[in-house]
Amino acid sequence: MLKLIRYLRPYQILIVLVLLLIFFQTLSELYLPTLMADIIDKGVVHQDVPYIWKIGGLMLLVTAIGTLCSIAASYYSAKISMSFGKDLRYKVFSHVENFTLQEFDQFGTASLITRTTNDITQVQMVVNMILRMMVTAPIMAIGGIIMAYSQDAELTKIFLVAIPVLFAVILLIVWKGIPLFKLVQVRLDQVNRVLRENLTGIRVIRSFNRAVYEKNRFQQANADLTDTSILVNKMMALLMPVLMLIMNYTVISIIWFGAVRIDEGNMQVGGLMAFIQYAMQIMFSMIMLSMMFVLIPRASASAIRIHEVLQMQPAMQETTSPVAATQKGYLEFRNVTFSYPGAEVPALKDLSFQVKPGETTAIIGGTGSGKSTLLKLIPRFYEIDSGSILIDGINIKEMTLQALREKIGLVPQKAVLFTGTVKENLLFGNENSTDEELLQAIKTAQAYDFVVKMEKGLDSSISQGGTNLSGGQKQRLSIARALVRKPEIYLFDDSFSALDYKTDAKLRSALKQETENAALLIVAQRVSTVMYADQIIVLDEGNIAGIGTHKELIKTCEVYQEIVSSQVSEEELA
Repeated sequence: MLKLIRYLRPYQILIVLVLLLIFFQTLSELYLPTLMADIIDKGVVHQDVPYIWKIGGLMLLVTAIGTLCSIAASYYSAKISMSFGKDLRYKVFSHVENFTLQEFDQFGTASLITRTTNDITQVQMVVNMILRMMVTAPIMAIGGIIMAYSQDAELTKIFLVAIPVLFAVILLIVWKGIPLFKLVQVRLDQVNRVLRENLTGIRVIRSFNRAVYEKNRFQQANADLTDTSILVNKMMALLMPVLMLIMNYTVISIIWFGAVRIDEGNMQVGGLMAFIQYAMQIMFSMIMLSMMFVLIPRASASAIRIHEVLQMQPAMQETTSPVAATQKGYLEFRNVTFSYPGAEVPALKDLSFQVKPGETTAIIGGTGSGKSTLLKLIPRFYEIDSGSILIDGINIKEMTLQALREKIGLVPQKAVLFTGTVKENLLFGNENSTDEELLQAIKTAQAYDFVVKMEKGLDSSISQGGTNLSGGQKQRLSIARALVRKPEIYLFDDSFSALDYKTDAKLRSALKQETENAALLIVAQRVSTVMYADQIIVLDEGNIAGIGTHKELIKTCEVYQEIVSSQVSEEELA
């Protein structure tokens, strides 16, 4: 929790103001019982009505000042905590944006969402409570003891028993509750993960009639969260009755021994009433502290999870002295080896090849051969184990990420579209593109026919995830988005899989004209997609099994021969 306090530095002046307001509010509350005692002991006992009016007016004035200070403190403490939460959310989001896929895999998407939303909300709420209660409670407790002592020193000995008992109960319950608060957040992660998997995979779940199984899985995760939360709340619910019991017994003791003191002439009635008020203030300050002890462990667990994200340094580090390129569109792999974190066997082993501008290089291979993995290394989504990847003759580690990725137009294996319009999605490629450039990219991507038929054309809406489009339509818009970028190197990760053979052929023909000065690297499963490439790289279990043209590989590469023979019937039909 303390490690996140530095994000409160921009609000130091407001925090000091809140502390001053709370200080004056607390002073006013501590002063009121003394005034009440004066009214009773001096005004009522002596039937001095003007004195009662005078002190009564003073009490109203003190109450008004205390109320104004309380309202102002509440407003500014809420403003500080909300601004702190906003800044922290932005900091976490910005930091996560720099993660490689390795860090995403380590945390998990569901956990990152929980940490950015629920965990920060927990911390934000406690910051507000700390500014209000954590300051008020000690001042109230210490001030109450001093004022009570000033009323009757002997009677304050009751607190020597009550306060330690109170603290012992609070510490016992909090000590038992801290591990459970951490477990609640873990259970919440599980619920979010199951829910997210269900929402994103609803089509698969329904097609395989797994709805009942998934309901049971969610029910189990939900029940685990519920049971843990109930256990925590039972323990915390026990705290308030116990504290009230101690407080009431303390008041009974004060009245009992106070009556004896009055009978002996050592104390006045007004003094006893003021003493009871101070005792209530002291005990309520202890209850406020107990509430903080309840909330702080949960917020502490959340703060640790947030700090874990902020402390996680991406495996990929940007260079501080980038090198300027003199060539354009050259890509080279030199003895590149890559392993996924925790994997026993490298996914790619000692790969070496070149991709030149104006040429199309295709990558083909069996499932799990490392085709998509190879493409992920070029924009530095993952960091390679050894070797080097060069673009325009420069190691990509010597380039800034922005400069590197500006050279690349990536069309991912899974077409990803965002909520908005067709135009807004295409402008992801280049936000300065004109409508004419967007239409040209759409035509090249063979998406013009269906886009112009949409009600508003480029301004037509796309729902979340592009659910109002077919798989082939989403894929073609993803290709158009990359074309709008006009990069030096195009990366197509099995981006023609949802297209029929006719559209596939037309698209490849249009691409050749549109990208004649750029390098094309295409990952594909179909031989028809790769056979006309200038260079075909055949992967087999992470190794290069062959490099050459279609005609060369048919004669020399056994793995390529097997792939072609398995698709002959499909090619003939095409």
